[in-house]
Order: sequence, then structure tokens, then C-alpha cells
Amino acid sequence: MKRAGVADLKLHPGKAPHWLVKRMMPMADALCAFISEEFGPHELLKRLADPVYFQALSNILGYDWDSSGSTTVTCGVLRSVLDFEKHGMVAAGGKGLASMKTPDQLRALEDYGMDGSALAELSRKVAKVDNAAIQDGYSLYQHVFFVDTEENWTVVQQGMDSKTNDARRYHWTSEEVDSFINEPHSGMISGEVKKSALDMTSNDSDDCRKTSLDIVKEEPIKVRRLLEDIKSYGETTLIPWLEGKDQPTIMPSYKVVPQRMNWNAVRKAYETQPSDYENLLFIDGIGPAAVRGLSLISEMIYGSAPSWSDPVRMTFAFGGKDGVPFPVPRKAYDEAINFMEKAIEEAKMGRKDKVVGLRRLRKFAPPVLHTENIIS
Repeated sequence: MKRAGVADLKLHPGKAPHWLVKRMMPMADALCAFISEEFGPHELLKRLADPVYFQALSNILGYDWDSSGSTTVTCGVLRSVLDFEKHGMVAAGGKGLASMKTPDQLRALEDYGMDGSALAELSRKVAKVDNAAIQDGYSLYQHVFFVDTEENWTVVQQGMDSKTNDARRYHWTSEEVDSFINEPHSGMISGEVKKSALDMTSNDSDDCRKTSLDIVKEEPIKVRRLLEDIKSYGETTLIPWLEGKDQPTIMPSYKVVPQRMNWNAVRKAYETQPSDYENLLFIDGIGPAAVRGLSLISEMIYGSAPSWSDPVRMTFAFGGKDGVPFPVPRKAYDEAINFMEKAIEEAKMGRKDKVVGLRRLRKFAPPVLHTENIIS
């Protein structure tokens, strides 16, 4: 089962205060340097791929508002401080327009002898899966790609439900991605679990993926006719037909038969005859409408239903925001930064007793809670 959770990630307007960000940066720098020094950059990537660890990192840096900003601000801080020399890894991308620069920033890593073009393609695929293969009502607006010198990577991206102002964060890591279209996430975290969400990455969608692939290999005119056939049942009455209800029900947008599909992309798929669903998904122009249209044809006409279960299943609620349970103690924060930086510096000089001291702190920590064991 995927590690996942629910937190109160509401949209909060405004910016993080300067006094806080300027402290978050040296603290993040020191924490990441310590993890990389002790366990290696790969371990840091693995931790960032865990949604619960990431949320805890955001909180320990002082961003105790569990809102959409806990993702964007923490990612922004990490992107600013990470570098190859000190941490063995860097971050590309960001929020809004900055996310669109991710491919160019990754391609620039070719100056370090890395395969920047391949990394840029990975970034594109990750974004497309969460934008098209998973249709849960959240629109992506933030994408950050973390990568080390060995080209191991983690992606943290976030979407927003404009109707509820709720955020959802998606985590990926190269260590766990065997397939982009079959349970690829290392975790997700969100403010709510949807009653219905199209998840073509679920194991339960395997038959639907195969049927969608068979459909798109037919002449586009036949695919168009099949789509028109299911439209005849009425765009607002598919749920009663699917679920056996008597009264029409307003459907979420991701379960409505799409009014428009990119038929040029459908024709391209027919001409290329993709060998599997992953190749189909990554054809230019095959977007959310085409994925949804093909999945509905598969379900309505051929009986191969996709998963309509929200991939976020577990509950992990965080408290504290806007100074609750207590405001950030600025003096103590500065002292903690100085302590971390001094410990790391002395460890490099051979004073391992400082690092041993930090390790001993673990015995005072509560046992790790695996989100699989936290009941919704």
C-alpha cells in the first residue's frame, strides 16, 4: 500500500515573513548537510520522498502553518541552499512560472557531466502522470526536481483544488519507480480524501489501461463514434447509470464525458500504435480529456472499469498553524542553527564526538510512526 496521508493543507494568502525565511535557509542548509555527511545524498532524497518526513521537516524549520505554503516555501528554501559541493545534490523548478523552467535547469546540468536531457524528460513524465493519469480535481502549480550527482532523483509537486482551496502534494523517487503508470508514487498528502477520483496508475486500473490501449489502436473515426455513444446517456446522468441511482447527480469534472479531445493526438496514437499504456500516455497531446474519454469508453462499452478510488487513503493530521501551539522562538531558532553548523564543522575537523552526541538524541525521540498503521 502507498504511504499517504491527510493534513490540513489549505491555501493561505501572502508570503512567509522575511525574518522566518532567513532563518529557515541556514537551518535547512545545516540539516541537509548533516544528513548528507552522515548517510549520503541518496538518503536525503529518500527522506524528501516521504510525505510525512517532508511535513515534519517543514515544521522543524519553523513553518508550523500546515498550509499549501508548507510545500512551496520549504521547497523554495531547499532549492536556494542545496548545492553539489556541500550536499551532493541540487534542486530545480519551483512554483508557478518557475516550474516551467525545470527542463532548462535540468538540461543545464550537462555542464556537470550529467544527462540533463534525460532528467528533463523524467520531469515531464512525472508532471504528466499527476496531471493526466490521476484526475482528482487538483491542478498542478508547483514542481521541484531534486537530483544528486549519481542522477538519483526525487520530485515533490503540488496541486490545488480551486473549489475548496485545498492542496495536494505528490512525492516521487527514482528508487521506487519501476513503472510510471503502475503505483509509481512514494506517497501523497492532502487535505481531504475525494469520494471519487480517476486513478489510472492504480493496480485496479490495469484492465482499463489495456482496453484503452486497444481502443486507441482503432481508426479515430471509430473512437469518436464510441465517445458519441456514451454521450447519448447524458453528461449529467452517467453516475446514476454507473451506481444504480434513480436521480441525476452532478458529477465531478473528472468524471464527465469530455466535450473536446485532441483528435490529432488520437490519430497520432493510431498511426504509431503504442506498445503499452505508458507510451500512449506520453504521446504529445494525449492529455486529461483523452485519458478520461478512453477510460470511460473502456468502462461503459467494454466493461473494463478504471479505479475511481482516491489514491490518498490514510489520515495523518497535523496541528498547529499561525503561531499555535506556540510562536516560533526566534532566539532559540538562531541558537539551534549555530549549534548545527558548529557540530558539522567540528565533525569535518575530526571531532566525531559532536556527531555522536547528535546520534544519542535519537533515544529520546518517539518511535517512528508508519502512516500505513494510522487509521483514517
